[in-house]
Amino acid sequence: MSKDSAQTSFLDDGKGLESTVQNCAAPRLSVLVPYPVDKAYDYVVPDGVNLKPGDYVCVPLGNREITGVVWGPGGDDVKPAKLKAIVSKYDIEPMPKVHRDFIDWVAGYTLSMRGRVLKMALSAPAGLSQPKPTIGYRIGEATIEAKGLSPQRQKVLNVLQDNQVRRAAEIAAEAGVSASVVKGLADKGLIDTASIYNPAPCRNPNYSHGQTELSPDQKSVADKLKNDVASGAFSASLLDGVTGAGKTEVYFEALAQALEQDKQILILLPEIALSNAFLERFKSRFGCAPALWHSNLTPAQRRTAWRGVAQGDTKVVVGARSALFLPYQDLGLIIVDEEHDPAYKQEDGVIYHARDMAVVRAHLGKFPVVLVSATPSLETMHNVWPEPHGSGRYKHLHLPDRYGGARLPEISLVDLKNDKPERGNFLSKTVLDGVHETLESGDQALLFLNRRGYAPLTLCRTCGHRFECPRCTAWLVEHKKSGRLHCHHCGFHAPVPKECPECADKDSLAACGPGVERVYEEANAYFPQARILILASDMAESDEQLKDMLKQIAEHKVDIIIGTQIIAKGHHFPNLTFVGVVDADIGLQGGDLRAAERTYQLLHQVAGRAGRAQKPGRVMLQSWSPEHPIMQALAHEGRDDFLNIEAAEREAAGMPPFSRLCGVIVSGRDESQVQEVAKALGRIAPQGVNNKSYHIQTLGPAPAPLARLRGKYRYRLLVRADKEINIQKTVNEWVHSIKCPSTVRIQVDVDPQSFL
Repeated sequence: MSKDSAQTSFLDDGKGLESTVQNCAAPRLSVLVPYPVDKAYDYVVPDGVNLKPGDYVCVPLGNREITGVVWGPGGDDVKPAKLKAIVSKYDIEPMPKVHRDFIDWVAGYTLSMRGRVLKMALSAPAGLSQPKPTIGYRIGEATIEAKGLSPQRQKVLNVLQDNQVRRAAEIAAEAGVSASVVKGLADKGLIDTASIYNPAPCRNPNYSHGQTELSPDQKSVADKLKNDVASGAFSASLLDGVTGAGKTEVYFEALAQALEQDKQILILLPEIALSNAFLERFKSRFGCAPALWHSNLTPAQRRTAWRGVAQGDTKVVVGARSALFLPYQDLGLIIVDEEHDPAYKQEDGVIYHARDMAVVRAHLGKFPVVLVSATPSLETMHNVWPEPHGSGRYKHLHLPDRYGGARLPEISLVDLKNDKPERGNFLSKTVLDGVHETLESGDQALLFLNRRGYAPLTLCRTCGHRFECPRCTAWLVEHKKSGRLHCHHCGFHAPVPKECPECADKDSLAACGPGVERVYEEANAYFPQARILILASDMAESDEQLKDMLKQIAEHKVDIIIGTQIIAKGHHFPNLTFVGVVDADIGLQGGDLRAAERTYQLLHQVAGRAGRAQKPGRVMLQSWSPEHPIMQALAHEGRDDFLNIEAAEREAAGMPPFSRLCGVIVSGRDESQVQEVAKALGRIAPQGVNNKSYHIQTLGPAPAPLARLRGKYRYRLLVRADKEINIQKTVNEWVHSIKCPSTVRIQVDVDPQSFL
């Protein structure tokens, strides 16, 4: 038998493998394994065994036995004597064909090896095995005669009246007591124990539970989404609404419709680990918590969630981008919340954009996908706009007003050329006055700066030495909390020295520019009585601590929040009425293709934190360039005007979404080798017009803006092509036409979002 009780073994003593291989008539199947390979390998099916595409199997590879997925029928190009037999089959539902097609599609589109994409779908291999039983509890015969119980114990018995077997933690959560109360009842024989398997999360969400009253606008949009779900056909919609419009409640109605049809649902969020408020809203609407999928789950949580999805028991998953690759049995709706967020782009391993792949997954599965944002990306708007300005492929569902009569905040610009902060400080008098008035009225203020640490650069005033990361082309950022200099790209850190390492001068080091810790010092000096909190990803040891910080803000235990972009992602703080942006120009530096768009999105989202309840909100943007179109668009609610201008500029420059881009990154530890490979690619790069008169152009090679990252030298090339050109085919043939040393890596980024 197999060493794993969850597997059905086909080989009893090792002789079976030999005899099977030598049977020339034995059927073959191709099995894809989660390794960096681009093809499925042929294996022999043991006599009398019934296997089908999608089955999870254990197969020999080299001297190991590994997990794979039956991908289809085998070929006949390998002699039977050379083939090995499939060892065993896992006792779990097979991977659906639509998901296997999706893996093939993603691999082809991103120019990735199919095995690497499969690995994302098999990200919790322990989930293939039947979980070990745990202790469950149910109502017993002695319960009927139980008298004189405490209120807590009575609550437990009330929960158990439905005769279902549950774990102690589940019963305790539903009854609002501790697990020890449940176990205490069992110790006294008042409830019975039973062995159960660890149940899949979110098995029975109640689609009719906790329904909320929608505004007429919300109901109109919700009805359209429900009709799309009921139709059982593919559709792509943009749910476009101002911050605080109640977009979540609207797409919850579409989710309820999918649940009524017994479908599985995926909700993608950019920062799932910090979405405590969202999870509470979900629980109050559907009566249970959703299954979670993100990088900080424990192995046990990953195993349970993965198996629940693969078996079809788990109905709703709320997850980060990788949740898209879970092997859903019957997926019927995908929601991509904050669809504009850069966090949806995976930059390592298989390079993909989860928003775009979500649309593909929905198209293959023939069900709706809903993209949600107050500041949609230009690519999404291009798919909304009708021809000739766009493709007109997406529906546009608009919520123009905040829910419950709340008003959008008043946004004003602070010209730093005229309203300069005091020397060595970074907050203007206008912003300081705004904070003071807010605190006087008993409300909360937010000072926003998207820069962690104390100062982005430390230099010596004597010799000019600047502290740079030894592994990256980046300055070291001083952090007062840790007393160290940090690299935000590779994680390198070192203590802040007491003297300059170049000239040995003492007390000559100067911190240049502000980070949130420096703004904290300044705010603390001006408002010593205020309760001030820094909200940044590196200010807490765990996600739980960050959630606790958010809870403190929501409960008004904080007066002034000093935050980075974490604060911009969908949080609702009813007492936050003032937002001061310390440096509104910060995102415009660097010449990135999407710099203007991302700056607008981030500042608009931050501004949207103010005045979300009944109290009106105010926002002040400190800028050295208040005349910039982005600042003017923010101040005058000119989002559509900004998008139209941005689209016109992209079209004139021949940039996406009006063309295709593909980045090629050459990297390695030997700079000369990297340079030679990059030059070799440059010499034969696709250029000019092809035989159908479509245009293609390659720029580079050139050192990447981050020319050294984690100790590796990097060169970039960028291919720009008309949309009619098959850029994947062109680039794939190009990069494989040269010999590349094993110490040099060539990485392809189709539809790049970042150019670092």
